[in-house]
Amino acid sequence: MLKVLSFSVCLCLSMAASAADFSFALWGDMPYGKNKDARQTQAVIDSINRSEVAFSIFDGDFKDGSSRCDDAVYQKASLMFEGMKKPVVYVPGDNEWTDCHRTNNGGYNSQERLSLIRRTFFSQPLSLGQEKMRLQNQGALGDKFSENTRFQVDGVVFLGLNVPGSNNNSVPDATTCAFKSVRTPADCEEANQEFAARSQANLAWLASGFAQATASAAKGVVIFFQANPGFDLSETEKVDESQLPEYAGYQSLMAAVAHETSKYKGQVLLVHGDDHFFKMDKPLYAPGKMLNNFTRVQTFGSPSNHWVKVLVNKDDPEVFTIKPVIVHLD
Repeated sequence: MLKVLSFSVCLCLSMAASAADFSFALWGDMPYGKNKDARQTQAVIDSINRSEVAFSIFDGDFKDGSSRCDDAVYQKASLMFEGMKKPVVYVPGDNEWTDCHRTNNGGYNSQERLSLIRRTFFSQPLSLGQEKMRLQNQGALGDKFSENTRFQVDGVVFLGLNVPGSNNNSVPDATTCAFKSVRTPADCEEANQEFAARSQANLAWLASGFAQATASAAKGVVIFFQANPGFDLSETEKVDESQLPEYAGYQSLMAAVAHETSKYKGQVLLVHGDDHFFKMDKPLYAPGKMLNNFTRVQTFGSPSNHWVKVLVNKDDPEVFTIKPVIVHLD
């Protein structure tokens, strides 16, 4: 029988050695058929299942960007998530919807694939996994924006946002529209309309999440999505490369993240995938200063399939302790 955890349940684990209140796992960007790493991905799943984490977060891309977006791929991913012992919270990546217009992906309509994701993974107010956790969805279940989720665990608010790679589904010009794609100009206009509407929804969900964190005196906020919004680009004296057109789809969101973080008294952890190697830092994302209470974690990804463990201790001023977990095949 499935065990369902309530939305605001306290998940307190006995971890005297680390003094953690609870822990959770971060993973994403796997399995990739082109890298033939299904066995390594299963080893990651087995490692997470054996651990004492309360739940895991998968930050997008359950297929590679050069493979077809056929219906069976989504069903296979659903079985993968539902087979895990503890709750799994998923946010979509670009490989499973934004990039499905590509010829080598089958030339699908990206918005139609996003609708499939919503119906497949967000038709109930619950996480995936054998053990369920209650989630709050921004939109009606299985419909627009239902993939934006929120939950609170023992003094930490978690915010999942649909922010994929490929410039957040924003199409800046005709060349980008047609590149390796079956899209028409009308399709790309539709994509830009989708981007504009979802961006407004994301900003509203972010603001309401921080409002919940402030009202409940939460010690931390965890924001998670798939795309690298430009953290690792140079900021030279005359040019801030994160402001280039190919990253324009993230600018309003990241300005809002910086604004909300600067007002918030607790710690903010932003989690994303996209670039497939582990990184943890405190990047500059507020004009002219470092946000001391902001930490970025980029998760592992194919072919380097491992996971990241996050320990939460509300008595620690930093709240979050980050530990990469390297998984070896037997």
